[in-house]
Parts: sequence; C-alpha cells; structure tokens
Amino acid sequence: MTTLLDLKSSVLRQVQRSQSLRSRREPPPPTASSPLTHCPDPIPRRISEESVEFFERMNAILQKQENMMRAAQAECQRGACTVPPPQEHVDQAFIPDRISRTELDLLYEEAVYTVVNRVGVPSPEHVKSDDELFAYLLKVFDMGEEEHEIILQKVQESKRANFSLRVSVMKAKNLMAKDANGYSDPYCMLGILVGQSPRETEEKKERKFSFRKRKDKLEKRSSTKEVLPARCIQVTEVKPETLNPVWDEHFVFEIDDVHNDLLHLDIWDHDDDVSVAEACKKLNEVSGLRGMGRYFKQIAKSVRANGSASSGSEENVDDFLGCINIPLNEIPVMGYDTWFKLEPRSSASKVQGECHLILKLFTSQRDTALSKKETNVSIHKKLLSQIVEYEHAHVKREPYNWNGQVSPPAWTVLTHHAVQTDLSPLQQAIIRWQCYSSHHRTQRVCYSLLLRLLRTIDAEWDPPAVRGDLERQLSDSFRLYTEHCLCLMKNMRQVFPCTSAAAITRYELMLRGIGYMQNMRAFKTVCPLRNDLHLDITTAIKKGTAEWYESLIARYKPEEGTLEEQLKKLVQVIDAVCADVQRAQNIYNKLFYSAVKVDFFSISYRLLEKQVADDVNVAMERVCGTLEQESSRLTQTMGETIFELFMSLKILKGFREFLPLKDAKMLALTGFHNWFKSSIHKWLQIVHDRSCDRIRKAVETDKLGPLQQAKHSSSAVEVTACFSQVREIWVQLAWPDSAGAFIFVTRLTDNFCSEAVCYSEMITHKIERNQLGRDHKSFTVQVTPVARQNRGWAQNDVNDVSKLSVNTKGSAGEQICYTHKNKAVASCRHQSFTLTLNPSTSL
Repeated sequence: MTTLLDLKSSVLRQVQRSQSLRSRREPPPPTASSPLTHCPDPIPRRISEESVEFFERMNAILQKQENMMRAAQAECQRGACTVPPPQEHVDQAFIPDRISRTELDLLYEEAVYTVVNRVGVPSPEHVKSDDELFAYLLKVFDMGEEEHEIILQKVQESKRANFSLRVSVMKAKNLMAKDANGYSDPYCMLGILVGQSPRETEEKKERKFSFRKRKDKLEKRSSTKEVLPARCIQVTEVKPETLNPVWDEHFVFEIDDVHNDLLHLDIWDHDDDVSVAEACKKLNEVSGLRGMGRYFKQIAKSVRANGSASSGSEENVDDFLGCINIPLNEIPVMGYDTWFKLEPRSSASKVQGECHLILKLFTSQRDTALSKKETNVSIHKKLLSQIVEYEHAHVKREPYNWNGQVSPPAWTVLTHHAVQTDLSPLQQAIIRWQCYSSHHRTQRVCYSLLLRLLRTIDAEWDPPAVRGDLERQLSDSFRLYTEHCLCLMKNMRQVFPCTSAAAITRYELMLRGIGYMQNMRAFKTVCPLRNDLHLDITTAIKKGTAEWYESLIARYKPEEGTLEEQLKKLVQVIDAVCADVQRAQNIYNKLFYSAVKVDFFSISYRLLEKQVADDVNVAMERVCGTLEQESSRLTQTMGETIFELFMSLKILKGFREFLPLKDAKMLALTGFHNWFKSSIHKWLQIVHDRSCDRIRKAVETDKLGPLQQAKHSSSAVEVTACFSQVREIWVQLAWPDSAGAFIFVTRLTDNFCSEAVCYSEMITHKIERNQLGRDHKSFTVQVTPVARQNRGWAQNDVNDVSKLSVNTKGSAGEQICYTHKNKAVASCRHQSFTLTLNPSTSL
C-alpha cells in the first residue's frame, strides 16, 4: 500500500508541475522540420510499415486461443474421415512364441483325426465334405499333398474314437397328476438301447419301448445284454408332490455304436415303498460306468416283487408319466439343449408334459500322438491359434477391425474338435480369449471382439471349474493383456491420435475392455493381487505424458541458439502443450472417465504445467538478468517474443478451470506473471513507440476529407483502431496482481495521453502546412469541421482509458488514471476550442 501511495504522490507532482493546457500560450506555427511534441522524431516509411505489421502480429497473438479452438474442431472433423489408425507397436516381450514345424505336424494329425471321426447332425454353417475340410487344413498348416496322405493313412489305421453321451436331466413341466392330492412324485429312469438294426429301430418307435415292459422279459432271456445292459441304466431322485419337478442331474453313458444306439428316458410316479426307483438309487453311488451289472438283478427282483404283490396287476406299481426316445445319430454336432415332448407307451396310455434335456456327444479316448501327452485344452488352444493366424492374414478390408469371424471350414473343424474333446462352454470361452488376446498383441483385432470374449467368460464363470493350469493360464493372459494396454496408453498420442476417428473408437473400446476386466469375477479370482489397476493406469498416463514432453523438447531444442531463439522455441513447445491439453479436455478425458473412472485431464495437465513452468522460469531468469544490464535494451522482436510467451502461458494456465477444486491449488504457473514484470515495462514502451509510428503514418496519408457520410477523416479511424488494439492488449494480458496492474495502467494511461496529444498536434500541423498557397478562407471552411471531428474521436478514445481494468476501484490507481485521462482530454478540447474560435488563424 505504501508503494501505491508513493507512486500516486509522484505522479500527481508530475502532473502539477506540467503546464496547464488551458492557460498555455499558443505555440508558434511549427515548421515541417520542427520535431513534434510528445512524439519520436520522424522515421522512415519502412519503419512506419513495420509498425502496421507489428499490430497485425499482436492481433494474431491475441487471437491465438480462438485459433487453437478452431484448429481443435477442424482436427476432430478431419478425424471423422476414414483414416486408418496408426500401427500399435508394442514391446517384444508381449509377442508370443511361434510353434515349431514338428508341433505343427502333430497338430495337423489332431485336426485330421477330428475330421475323420466326426459325428452328429451338422448345422447349416458347417461344411459336410471331408475333401473340402482337408483342402482347407492343407492351407492352414502349409502342408504338402504327400505329407497329408501319409498322416491321413496313419489316422485311418488308428483306433476309432470312443464316444460317450453326457445327459443332463434338468426339469419337467405340466406332468400328469397320478395321486389323490392332485400331484405326482416323479423321477426319471434313463439308459441306452444299443446296436439295433434299422428294421428294429422302426419297430421300436412303433412300440414305444418302456423299461417296465422290458423287465418282465428279463428271466426269459439268456442274456440281459440282448435287451438292455445294466451299465446303461441311470435314475434320478424322486421329487415329491409336484407336476413341475427340477432335477438338474447329470449322467454319462458309454456308447458302443454312435450311429445306431438310442437314448431312452421314462418318467414315473413314485407310489410304492419299494419300487424301481428305490432299487436304482444305488446306481448313483457307483463310480463310472463299469461294474454295475450286479445291481441289475436286484432292480429286476424288486420290480417283480412289486408286481407279484399286486397279483400281476401293473396298476399297483409306479405310475407311468411318459417317455422320450432319442436316436443318437439325430443329435446335432453342438448337442441338444431343448424341451422334449413326453410320449405314451402305447395308444392306450395317456400322458402330458415336457422334459428339458441337455445332450452332448464327446470322445472318451483319442488315438493321436498329441492327445497322449497334452491336455485337450492345450491342444484346442494351439489349433485355434493356428487357424486364427491364417484367417486374419486373409482379411482384405480393414484387418485392424477384424471381428474374429472365421470361414465355414474353420468353424466346422473347431466345433467338432471342441465337442469331441468335451470342452465346456467356460473352457472354450477362456481358450478363445487366450488365443485372440495373444494374437492381438502381434496383429491387432477389433477391441469389441475382445470385450465380447471377456463378457462370455464372465457369463460362464464357475470358480470350481477353473483350477490348476487353466487358472494359471487365464491369469497370465489377463496380466499380459493389461500390460499391453498400459503400454498403448503410454503411447496413446501416437497410437490413438485425435486425427483418426477409427483410432479414437478403438481407444474407447480398449478402455471399456480394460475397465470391464478389472470388475470381472474371473479377474478378481485368478488375479487377487492386481487390485490397483487405477494406479497402474495413472502411472502409465504420467509416464507417457512425461515422455511426450521430452520428445517435444528434443524436437524444438529450446536450450540451443540465442536467448531470443530459445524463447521462440519455448513458445512452440507451450503451444504444442496447449493443443495437447485441449485434446485431453475435449476427447481423451471423456473416454477415460466413462470407461475406467480416471481423470486423465487432471493427471496430464498438472504434469505438463509443472514441466513448462520449470523450463520457462529458467529462461526468464536469464532474460531478466540480461535486461538488468545498463547497456542492454529490449528489441522489438524480443519484446514480441516475450509477449507471445506470456500469452501462451496465460492460455495454458487458463485450462486450470477444468480441474477439480482440490487439484486447482498450488499449481506451478500460479504466479508466472512475476517472471515478466521487468520485461513488460519495456514492452509497453515498444507498444507506445509503434503506436506513435502508426499515428504518424495515419496523419501522413490522411486527405482530410470526410469518409462517406461521416464527418471525420481516415486518420481518426486509424487512431481509434490503434487505441482499441492497445487497450485489447492490456485486457488480454489480464495482469492478476492488483499492485502491478496499477503501475501498468498508470503507464498505459500516460502513453494514451501522450499519443492523443501527439495526434492532435500532428493533425493541426498538417492543416497549417496545407494552408500555404491556397485560398485561405475556402480551405479553412472545408477542413475545420473534419479536424474538430477527428479531435472529438481522439477525445472519446482517451475517455475509454477509464475502462482499463486495474482491480483497484476507488484506489490511487483509479485517481491517477482519471488525472491522466483528463490531461489528454483537455488537450484535445483545447485544440478543438481554439479551432472553433479562430479557424482562420489558429489551428
């Protein structure tokens, strides 16, 4: 406050010592060679032109932020075009190992074995021709015809695959009520009818086979195998008092003849203390399918006992609720998962309802070299990887956007192999994720595919089903994919630029995928220690931002050259940083926050702001040290560079408004204006000099004629524009320190006063000079109104000085501004008043 008062007193004393413009004697008519008051000496035309260019450059600097916004919008519009995204180069550590030729040969044998042993009804998208499948496999494995024939002969001579049938009895609905209470106590008995000829099959379909009828003939047959082997009988639990039972029980049957055998299922109502169901319960206690023959006689005996007790009447045993007959050769490749309508035993039987079954055929034994030393999961993973690599290599249009869809031959081979090796949906989902995510690290695919695979794993997730090697492999795949994505995040400015809409779309899907992964049950189970993904992402952003800034410094080299060249290079660096921050705020931050809830803008801005502040602070210390030397003066180009540097920093600082309140405190650029105090003082002097040059040029070219309907001439318009631009320069500076702003406003006000008086005297001088040799009266009558209007315009411009923002309303600064303004206004009024009273002699 003391400084302000001292400055006020000093300025007031200076004003009081100056001669009053109202009482000052009329100056003698100046000559063409006499210097003009308050203005520099006359300067060459070249310098006057430089003054005009100077203000044009200042205007360009002031419009930099607006231009930056337009450039950012144009960049986004250009990105809307179909520009392919840049390559996603990653570290060699993420690239998987390639399979050897020996392993490929073994894998080819596995694929051929799968084709030769195909079973099930193919779907429309499957290929039925063996030759077409073999032709496809030859291309995938780069195999010759001779080698193929050798491997095919080996497979044909090997042992045929043994098949089994997995049956899941899920539930039934709308069963017939057999008890007096309006319900039934249903249970299922199911088994495999083996090796029947086509003729027997037709007869069987007409007779509607039933386990109850078959058991009555057991004692008359020499061998139970002729009818139904004991090892093919299974029974479910009894569900009391329901017409919509839910069993959810699973059974496995060995198949002797996959082309002719039949699955048969009966549903009975449990009514007796001892029934077929009770006798069959022990079957569920037996491990595997072997060794159950000794129980069959007990089942038959128990059933016969129930029948004898009722004098041969079938009505007193368990009531029949319906049956299902399914030939195994009608089961689709992918199996059945559907409701089957219950059928009666004969035309006299009355049944109703449906039963939900899941059926799947698979191989219980495979005679291949690879299957004897590796797990089915490992083999299928290698087969899928080989096919994926081949399929992707033959994608012609936008291979980076491949959705993972394979050709019909590939789908046929993969489907049959997964079914034959009894891979569960969860196992298949994990294998697909492992293969595609691994392939993506070398040949990028569409991130929506990877996200879809993650969702499939999450939907099928069953922790007890994932143990041992599969759990470890899934954990490794999650880890590698996470590290791969973090690596891409670090290089996001190069890999996912805003100029490519395709790249931004890929980046959004990648972030959504990594965000989805960290919330998956599978991820939390197999990667229990990786619960700091947000921290990893933050670290990647910081590291990538720091490396990007280092690349800017390496490109522009602001430490090289003269001091002025260093500052110009720093301006380029800061402008690049501002553009990057603009992109972060407009595009990247929205992607990060919506996908992974990370504030990308705050992280990158705070780091870049600190880096820029450190570099500029060091440079401005050198500038201030140079300007403090007595022999040193601030050149115009140096002043322009310093002004542009200040404005660039101001733009960068302005982005803090997008920060959360907690992050907007204690930033490195908070007091950056203090680095420019001494240089801004000298810079204002350059602005004043160029303003005077511009005024001189305007007066020299003024014809002193009214512009169209206006009564003022061209110089008044030019002076007004000059004052407006200087005022705009101050407004754009937006000096935040009130005390410093007070000093600068005082300086600017003084400059305005000097320039206004300068213009008033110059226009008077021009009129007086042009009077010589002319008709005195006629010239005065024409010019006097224009001169008065010109001075009136100058007076109005000086009045605008009071609008300069000082942030010290009612203070000494406002008083001094008012005093200086009055000084200039008084000068203009004096010239106009004199011209009005004595237009013929006193201009």
